[in-house]
Amino acid sequence: MANNKADAVRIQTSVLNALEKKVLVWLAERQPAWVTSDILTLTGTFGSIVIAAGYILSSLNINWLWLSSLGFLINWYGDSLDGTLARVRKCQRPVYGYYLDHTVDAVNEVIMFVGIGLSGLVHLELALAVLVLYLMMTINVSINAHLKKEFRLTYAKMGPTEFRIIMILINTLFATVRPLREFSHEVILFGHEVTFGALDYIAMVILVILCVMHVTSVVQDAREYAKIDPLPKRDE
Repeated sequence: MANNKADAVRIQTSVLNALEKKVLVWLAERQPAWVTSDILTLTGTFGSIVIAAGYILSSLNINWLWLSSLGFLINWYGDSLDGTLARVRKCQRPVYGYYLDHTVDAVNEVIMFVGIGLSGLVHLELALAVLVLYLMMTINVSINAHLKKEFRLTYAKMGPTEFRIIMILINTLFATVRPLREFSHEVILFGHEVTFGALDYIAMVILVILCVMHVTSVVQDAREYAKIDPLPKRDE
C-alpha cells in the first residue's frame, strides 16, 4: 500500500510552479555532495522554528517579523528542495521519502501555526482553527494519494510557496505600517468582550477560504468515489 502513495501522480498547478521547478533544479544541481535530502528536510524544520520564534518575539518588538520572513525562506529552501535533490541525483526513496516528508511537514505546520498564535497578533484559537483545517486538507490529500494515486499539491492555483509569499507580504505590512498592526475592533461574543486585530480578520478570511476549499474537494471526491464504487444491485 505504501507504494501506491509514494507513486501517486503529483498534481501541481500553482501560479509559480513552472518557475519554481526551474529554480529548484538549478539549486539542486549546485548542492555540495555532503548535502542530502534528509539534511534539507531538517533545514525545512529549522525554518519553521525560525518562523515561530520570530512571531513569538514580535510581541516584544515588531521588527522580529523580519526573522519570521527569513524563516519562511529557509523553510521553502529545505522543504521544496529535498525531493528535487533526490530526483536530480536519481536516488529517490519513494516509500521512505513519502513517509518522512509528510510526517515532518505536519510537525512543521504545528510549529508555525502555534508560533503565530503565540505572537499576540492573532488569537491562538484562530491560529489553531486554521491549523486544524489545513491538516484536514492534508489528510484528504493523503487519502486520495492512496485511493486514486493523485497527490494534489495545489488548490485554486495556490500552493505552499504562494502561501509563504503571502505570509512574507503580510509580515512586511505589519512591520512597516503602524496603523495596520495597531488596528483593533471590539465585539461581544457569548457575553464576553473580545478584541480582534487586523491579523485576526485575515485569519478569519483564510479560515473561510480553507473551509470552502475543503468542503468542495470532499464533495467532489465523494461523488467520484461513488461512481468508482457504486452500490451493489439488489437481487430481484
